[in-house]
Amino acid sequence: MSDEYKTITTTSEGFYSEKRSKFLAFAHHVETPDEVRELLAQYRKKYYDARHVCYAYMLGAERKEFRANDDGEPSSTAGKPILGQINSNELTDILIVVVRYYGGVNLGTSGLIVAYRQAASDAIAHAQTVLRQVEEVVTYDFPYAMMNDVMRIVKEMQPRIVSQTFDNTCQIKLSIRQSEAGQLRQRLQKLRPSTDSGSS
Repeated sequence: MSDEYKTITTTSEGFYSEKRSKFLAFAHHVETPDEVRELLAQYRKKYYDARHVCYAYMLGAERKEFRANDDGEPSSTAGKPILGQINSNELTDILIVVVRYYGGVNLGTSGLIVAYRQAASDAIAHAQTVLRQVEEVVTYDFPYAMMNDVMRIVKEMQPRIVSQTFDNTCQIKLSIRQSEAGQLRQRLQKLRPSTDSGSS
């Protein structure tokens, strides 16, 4: 598994219109289903007069938690094309909401699929994307006498120091990209006799 993933950093908007139907798209960075629910409630309240508020989201670095919702549109004509744009751009931790104002003319299933896809695509095009790393936290306990050795490894491998406690027994918590966590653990463990491992 790759220890990098792509997400958006800003809220962005997109727009598409077809036969007087207007499709307003909004892309948000989200990290939990609770955030998704909160945003959807806001959109339903704000656009209470819209015919449909459809959406799709994808969560987590492994991109395994996702959902698509048609909100009354014919099955798979709204949520699925929105999710398709999230997938084709390999994004995660993202929610895209598309609000539809009906223009009085039916678009048919293929017309709806194109409309929702284009609106979502436009919102993504206006978003700032960023590549992030999956990090793992390594906790290491050691006697104060080993401080210089530990800090030398920290300097060389450059993990992020989450917390540190210096006493008779010291503890340091280090966050590092997932693919390098094993190497960091190994190097720390080599500092002490093999009888005592001291890291997790």
